[in-house]
Amino acid sequence: MFLCIRYNFECCFKTKLETNCHSELVSESCKKKYQSGVQPDNLHKKGIFMSITILLLIAVVLVALAFEFINGFHDCANAIATVVSTKVLSPKQAVLFGASLEFAGALTGTHVAKTIGSGIVNADMITLTVIFCALLAAVIWNLFTWWLGLPSSSSHALIGGLLGAAIVKAGVDVVHFHTLIDKVIIPMFTSPVLGFCVGFTLMLLIAWVILILRENPQTVNKQFRKLQLISSGLMALSHGSNDAQKTMGIITLALLAGGVLHTGPSGEFEIPIYVIIACALTMAAGTMNGGWKIIKTMGHKIIKLKPIHGFAAETSAAGLILTASHFGIPLSTTHVISTAIMGVGSTFHAHAVKWRIVGNIVIAWVLTIPACMIISSIIYYLIYKII
Repeated sequence: MFLCIRYNFECCFKTKLETNCHSELVSESCKKKYQSGVQPDNLHKKGIFMSITILLLIAVVLVALAFEFINGFHDCANAIATVVSTKVLSPKQAVLFGASLEFAGALTGTHVAKTIGSGIVNADMITLTVIFCALLAAVIWNLFTWWLGLPSSSSHALIGGLLGAAIVKAGVDVVHFHTLIDKVIIPMFTSPVLGFCVGFTLMLLIAWVILILRENPQTVNKQFRKLQLISSGLMALSHGSNDAQKTMGIITLALLAGGVLHTGPSGEFEIPIYVIIACALTMAAGTMNGGWKIIKTMGHKIIKLKPIHGFAAETSAAGLILTASHFGIPLSTTHVISTAIMGVGSTFHAHAVKWRIVGNIVIAWVLTIPACMIISSIIYYLIYKII
C-alpha cells in the first residue's frame, strides 16, 4: 500500500501534487523506474516524500470522517426531529433509535457513493489536494449553517466543494455536466417540490380516511404515535442509505488518488467494505450527538407537529429518499423532509407554516453549492501557493 503511494507521490511531487497522480500510466511509469533502479529526476529524500504523502492521505481520510460525523449531528434532525417534537420518543431514545438505523441504512448499497466517486467530475483530474479542499469547504459550511440553526444540505456542500476545487485545478471541462444536471441540479429543484406535494397529498388522504371512519382525534393520535416509530425508522434508514454513501465515495476517491486502490479496465471501482463500515459507524456516532438547534427548527419552528403530521411527513420523505438511493441519486434529505413538513402543514391553511423561517431555509439551500465552490476554490488556491 505505502509503496503504491510512494510511486504516485514521487511522480507528481514536482508539480505540486496536481498531476494525474493516481493514473495507471503514472503508477506504472514510476514502478518501472523503481524496479530498474532508476530514480525520478530531481527527487531526493524519498523517505520524507513518502511520509508526506501518507500524512496527506491520512489527513484527507480524517477530514472525510469528520465531515461524516458532522453530517450525522447536522442532519440527524432529518431522521428524528418529528419524533422528538411530537414527544413519541425522548431525545435520548430518539438519537439511539436513529443512530442504529442510520448505521443499518449506510450498509444497504453503494450506488450513490459511485456517483460521487466518479460521476460528477473527471476522476483522472482528482487529486488528494482537491478532495481535501472539497471536504474542508463542506465542513466549514455545515458548521456555519449549524451555528445559525439552518437545515442546509450536506450533500450539496460536498458536491459544491468538489466542483470548486476541481474547476480551479483543471478548468470547467473537468465537470461531467450531463451527470451534474441529471443527478444533482434537476433533483435539487424537483425533490423539494415532490417532498411538498407528496407530504400534502398523503396528509389529505389520511385526513379523508379519518373523516370517513369518524375516528376520535385522541384515538387517532394515540395510534399514530405507534405508527410514527415505523415512519421515523424508515426516515433514519433512508438518510443513512443516501448520506453516508457520499463520504464513502469521497474516501474511495482519496484511496484511488493515493494509489491504494485502482480502477478497472473501463474505469469502474468498488467501495471497500472497511470504508463502508467506517462511514456507517461515524455517521451513527454523529447522530448520537444530535444537532439540537436544527432539530428545534425542523420540529417546532416550521410548524407545530402532532404524531399524525410526523408520520405523514416522514413516510413521504423516506419513500422519495429510498427511491433516489436505489437509482444512485445523491438527493438532499434535508430538502425532502423539510418540504414534506411544509406540505403536511399546508393541508390546514397557508398560515400554519411559518414562511419567514422557510424563506431563511431556502436561502441557505440556494447558497450552499456556490458558497462551497467559492470556499474550496480559495482553499485550493492558498494551498497551491503555499506548496
